[in-house]
Amino acid sequence: MAIPSLQFRPKYVSFDCYGTLIEFPITPITYELVGDQIPAEKWDQFVREFRGYRYDQVRGEYYPYEQTLQDAFERVCRKWGVKAVPDAGKRFADGVRSWGPHADVPEPLKKMGEHYKLVILSNADDSFLAESVPRLGADFHAVFTAEQAGYYKPRYAAFEYMLDQLDASPEDFVHVSSHTRYDLMPMHDMGFRNLILLDRGYDPVTHGYDYVTVKSLDDLNTMLGI
Repeated sequence: MAIPSLQFRPKYVSFDCYGTLIEFPITPITYELVGDQIPAEKWDQFVREFRGYRYDQVRGEYYPYEQTLQDAFERVCRKWGVKAVPDAGKRFADGVRSWGPHADVPEPLKKMGEHYKLVILSNADDSFLAESVPRLGADFHAVFTAEQAGYYKPRYAAFEYMLDQLDASPEDFVHVSSHTRYDLMPMHDMGFRNLILLDRGYDPVTHGYDYVTVKSLDDLNTMLGI
């Protein structure tokens, strides 16, 4: 299928970070922590439910990301009647800080950054991005975090913080994420229309939210006329 071209030049190309640009292999750590307590035939269900609890955990007031991981993990373990280790949040957080970019990211992202102002809006704390962003190998105009905003995505206030800091409007952006529920759905409801799903299989492709699905940043560069 031909890649559509954008009909305008955005002021900013903004990104989610973890999962979208940086790998997010949280499942192997999860297995190390509880794998032997979950029947093999139920493992995929446990992983899906843990993902859901992580999403639910960030829909309230902001507090440090490591603790949100701990609390989400304890909730799903309690539901399943298994023991949650007390340092799970730290184990997950250490993993996030150690992960690098998806193999298909650095080259096209660097190329994109030579033509457009790149922005990150991430559901993590400053300390995470301080380690992860340099690994991407591209120049970023701005990097915003949940810690700075005082809110996690999908809270509207997280996106409003980005808009306020850049003195921008939704029309100024192309936004790229691999997560529909955290980014693309709430952004659509806020009036963002130039939304891109970089499909890495995290969320099902849904209809009615006016985003374009691509398989790679090379496809996005083609859309951007690079």
